[in-house]
Amino acid sequence: MTVETSYQDIYWESDDGLKLHARDYPSDSGKTPVICVPGLTRNARDFEHLGAGFRGGRRIIMLDLRGRGTSEYAKDSSTYNPKQYVSDIIMLMDELKMPKAIFFGTSLGGVITMIMAKMYPARVAGALLNDIGPELDQKGLDRIADHVGQGRSFDTWAHAGRDMAENSSDIFPDFTLKDWIAFAKKVYRMNSSGRIKLDYDMKIAEPFDSKGGGSGALWNALENMQDIPTLILRGELSDLFSERVAKQMLEKLDKAELVTVPRVGHCPTLEEPASLDAINQLLHRID
Repeated sequence: MTVETSYQDIYWESDDGLKLHARDYPSDSGKTPVICVPGLTRNARDFEHLGAGFRGGRRIIMLDLRGRGTSEYAKDSSTYNPKQYVSDIIMLMDELKMPKAIFFGTSLGGVITMIMAKMYPARVAGALLNDIGPELDQKGLDRIADHVGQGRSFDTWAHAGRDMAENSSDIFPDFTLKDWIAFAKKVYRMNSSGRIKLDYDMKIAEPFDSKGGGSGALWNALENMQDIPTLILRGELSDLFSERVAKQMLEKLDKAELVTVPRVGHCPTLEEPASLDAINQLLHRID
């Protein structure tokens, strides 16, 4: 079963009328399904290797948040905010008659997961928080702010890969050019004119908050995850999510485990052996 043929494209409508998209890798295992929520500028393709890896052993749904990938762009950029994303996900779960799920949240996706646990605790059966917490380092936020919403385009995938290598080699120091080109194909898309462009609405940058420090609301949301099986994943080289904050989170969550992924910055791809081992252990703890 290949990545390309093992999923179904599913669509649903948000409360403000947007057509949203996800990849659905089905399973009849009866195990709790997984919903994968990507980072700020990312999309469902970030998780596609998990669809092949699960081999039908568990249903897994990979989201394109509004304004990303195949999901429609918002008419009002202020709706690019975590509470709206939570509302969009709840509408999908209700449409699929899915009472609860395990949430894999990368970066922004982890923020969404924490807020989901605060607003709808019964819907969260487990959580992976990938290089994210209630307190963020300013250095990482400044880096993201410098790049988000900056439209770029390239003639070839090799050009896109080389550009990413030049700008992000400190995040994945062991990546080869082949790795960077594969990574670029998750972040960019080829448009109808044959140009390779970023696969998100540039307006997601408008409501982005680049102020660092802690969020009282998110620390409060984390309290609701005290009894939820949780994996806190941290990139060893992360400039956004510090070891100090990760350990503070671990102290607050009775059913959490912390795993550091070596030689990776913000954020782990979830393809690393350490990430995959930790994910398997989390799932075995749940069902």
